[in-house]
Amino acid sequence: MAKSQPKLVLAPAQGIPFNQLVLSQANVRRVKNGVTIEQLAGDIEHRGLLQSLSVRPELDGAGQETGRFEVPAGGRRFRALELLVKRKRLATDAVVPCVVKPADGAISAEEDSYAENAFREALHPLDEFRGMQAMVDQGTGIETVAQRFHVTPAVVKQRLKLASVSPALHDVYAADGMTLEQLMAFSVSDDHARQEQVWELVETHHNQSPWFIRARLTESTVAVTDPRVTFIGIEAYVEAGGCVLRDLFEEDRGGWLQDAALLDRLVLDKLNAEAERIRAEGWKWVEATPDLPYGFAQGLRQIEPLHTPASEAELAQVGILKAEAEALEAEWENADELPDEIDARINTLDEQIAELAGGSWTYDPADMAIAGVFLGFDRAGRFEVEPGWVRAEDEPAVEPATDEADGDGDGEDHDRDATGDGEHIGGGEGEAAPAPEEDEGIKPLSDRLIAELTAERTLALQDAVATHPQIAFAVVLHNFVLATFYYGRAESCLMVTLSSVGFPFQSTGLKHSLAALAIEARQAAWKERLPKSDRDLWDALQQLSADDQAALFAHCAAYGVNALYEAVPKYDNGRTSAHIVERRLANSHILARAVGLDLVASGWRPTADNYFGKVTKGRIIEAVSEGKGAETAGLIDHLKKPDMAREAERLMADAGWLPEPLRTPGMPDQPDLLTAGEAPALPAFLSEPAGAGDEEPLAIAAE
Repeated sequence: MAKSQPKLVLAPAQGIPFNQLVLSQANVRRVKNGVTIEQLAGDIEHRGLLQSLSVRPELDGAGQETGRFEVPAGGRRFRALELLVKRKRLATDAVVPCVVKPADGAISAEEDSYAENAFREALHPLDEFRGMQAMVDQGTGIETVAQRFHVTPAVVKQRLKLASVSPALHDVYAADGMTLEQLMAFSVSDDHARQEQVWELVETHHNQSPWFIRARLTESTVAVTDPRVTFIGIEAYVEAGGCVLRDLFEEDRGGWLQDAALLDRLVLDKLNAEAERIRAEGWKWVEATPDLPYGFAQGLRQIEPLHTPASEAELAQVGILKAEAEALEAEWENADELPDEIDARINTLDEQIAELAGGSWTYDPADMAIAGVFLGFDRAGRFEVEPGWVRAEDEPAVEPATDEADGDGDGEDHDRDATGDGEHIGGGEGEAAPAPEEDEGIKPLSDRLIAELTAERTLALQDAVATHPQIAFAVVLHNFVLATFYYGRAESCLMVTLSSVGFPFQSTGLKHSLAALAIEARQAAWKERLPKSDRDLWDALQQLSADDQAALFAHCAAYGVNALYEAVPKYDNGRTSAHIVERRLANSHILARAVGLDLVASGWRPTADNYFGKVTKGRIIEAVSEGKGAETAGLIDHLKKPDMAREAERLMADAGWLPEPLRTPGMPDQPDLLTAGEAPALPAFLSEPAGAGDEEPLAIAAE
């Protein structure tokens, strides 16, 4: 019969006064690691000693016990207790719970010391999350928990956020079914049902990245970086009952708004309130829209505001503000960097000085009664107010000019027909009208005679202009500038029409594209240089250099460039045809090659909003295959349409890919027609100053 193994006998535990304990040289820990002695002492002071010390009797040279005990395992706890004694927070003879092992046991002190440190197991992260959650549930504040465990409050909030994830996903994580990074991604949503639904998708999906999980959980939300959010302010959204999702583990740039409908309602409410305020100022209409489209004022006339110079009181205030600004600048002129509050104050002073010194701008109430205001907001969330635009139907009626000669009482006008050709009305068909009797005095010329004479002058003027290329260029430029900057308030004698192209269909944000911003800036710069009245335009254009004239000409001519595709109606409407559209696009390709058009360099990127969300899944796969290869396209071919569009946007951000309507056939990789930054050579006649040559410049009717 086999003998049973003897039962284990554990070393007895007993209380030993601290002044009888000494640190053993057999302790294997030599390098500091983890929580410091200082922090451990604070924790013992707060909650007491949680773990006994392992000690052995100290032997003298003869092998006899000295009455003291060595501490081979638990050296850091011993050092922490020693620190508390020095601080007089612990008595020197305080009893310390110890497990006493024999001095001559079979297991060495070094082995005990090593084993105590080697067989430790850190808490599973899930237990850590739940432990912190339990403390908070019991009433311990986040700041207190952070202080006790020597972490930041942000770390505690992260742990609590992970603890709030669905218990079902906790079980998956505990069973190593998902990574900690994946669990972190699920914490962006508080909806347990949605979390579990997304996990079902991810569990069998080839893309199980944390990014993919976050994208699925936030796909119906609005990013805080959206201009609409900036416009109303996140505080207003929260006060209205909206919820904001945050990611405590990744940079989320403010998080996501969960209620898009509430956001849109708040945006419209704020816009409408501001529109009512502006309308009360006396404007005929106010058109409020979240995103002012490109070319919103096309075809409208802008009225000019009236300037009132600054008053003496305002100028006196300007002097006070300037003195303060100069004092601050003098005080900090030698500083390497201005404090934020000083920099902000100087900027505020500069803005106030500019506002006061510039006086005020107002509009004539009579003008306001026929004009309106466009109202929106820009990408920075600031109100975008465009006042003083008159629609064609609101233009005041112009009274026809009366001919003073009509009132001479001779009754001659009654003898003219409706066309004003001077023929007698009463004559029968084929009957010659009798010549009017010659009365004494000077009579006005007949309309027909004036037309005949000006026909001869027109032909002579056409011939003269044809022999003066520089003047021909100048008159076309004059015509273009009238059409571009003076809203058709004056007519040129040149029958050349510049029609600005409108965009009935445009993607959101076209007004803020790089090209639109560049055109707008160029228009504003030229408008500042040109005279206020079109009557002064001709002379002003002659003062420009040849280069400036060419640049202004190009700016105006560009408004007439039309590279738009246009759907052709089934039945001919007399306005357009398939042939016209085809030839227009073919000519646009020639022009694009000439200027080296590069849509990628212009900032265009395919997104879910401007392309992928508006085409079929097949088109998306085709685009990703062209831009990133078939293997990359295969990563998204199982996604639903909205998910596929967003994922394609991410994958194609740096691909430099363009859809077919944006491509220019035959465009070389590096166009050699124009070198970068080099303007095309001007004709020789454009480099000559206006009026140069032997002949006197011809008088051109500028009105």
